[in-house]
Amino acid sequence: MGRLEGKVAIITGGARGQGALEAELFAKEGAKVVICDILDQEGKDVEAKVQAAGGDVVYSHLDVTRDDDWRQAVDLAESRYGKLDILVNNAGITRGALSIEETSEEGWDEVLAVNAKGVFLGTRRAIPAMRRAGGGSIVNVSSIAGILGRKLAPAVYSASKGAVRVFTKSTAIQHAHERIRCNSIHPGPIDTPMLAGITSNPAMLQERTDEVPLGRLGSSEDVAYGVLYLASDESSWITGIELIIDGGITAM
Repeated sequence: MGRLEGKVAIITGGARGQGALEAELFAKEGAKVVICDILDQEGKDVEAKVQAAGGDVVYSHLDVTRDDDWRQAVDLAESRYGKLDILVNNAGITRGALSIEETSEEGWDEVLAVNAKGVFLGTRRAIPAMRRAGGGSIVNVSSIAGILGRKLAPAVYSASKGAVRVFTKSTAIQHAHERIRCNSIHPGPIDTPMLAGITSNPAMLQERTDEVPLGRLGSSEDVAYGVLYLASDESSWITGIELIIDGGITAM
C-alpha cells in the first residue's frame, strides 16, 4: 500500500520542476492528484506522463492569485474524486533585484500576490473541503529566506516567504481542532527552473554551492520527500512546524 493510498491532493506549480516531481511521487504513493498551474501545455504533459505510469491525475488551469480558479480546482477535486485531503501550495516566483531600493512597486505586488496571497486563497478554499473530508494536511512551500535574511535572496521574496511561514502557524492553530494540519517546508537553493539563471552561470553556481555545508544544491527529490512526509498520516501529530531542507545552511 502506498503512503498516500486513498488520499486526494491538489498541487500548485505542478507543471514543472519540484511541483511536477511531487505530482509524480504522490501518484506513485497512491494519491489521486489535481495538478495545477498556469503553464497549460507543460501541465498536460505532466498529466499524460503520470497517467502513462498508472497514476490517477488530472490537470487544471490555476492562477493562484484568482479566487475563482481556486474554487474550480477544489470543485474538480471533490466532483471527480469525492473529497480533498491534501493541499500543497508549491507555486512561487521570484522577481527583480536583490536591492530594496531597486525593487519596483509592481514587482513587490506581483511576488506577494503569487507567493503569499496565493497561499491564503488556496487555504481558504481548501479548509471547507477538508472539513467535509474529516481533516486534511496543508503543506506550504516557503524558503529558508522566510526564516533569515539572505544576501542572495531579493527582500521581496524573503518577505513573501516569511508571510507564508507565519500564516502557516496561524492556520495550524485555528484548525487543529478540525484535524486539519498545516506545516511549512523551507528549502535552501534547489536546482530547479527557478534557479536556471544561476545554475547556468559557473561563478554564481559556485557561490551558491559554497554556502551549503553538504556541498551541493538540493534536488527536487530532496524537497518532494519532505512534502510527502508532511502530507501523509505518518506526520499525523505534527502541525505548525518548519521543516528545513537546506543542506545545513541555517545550522551555521
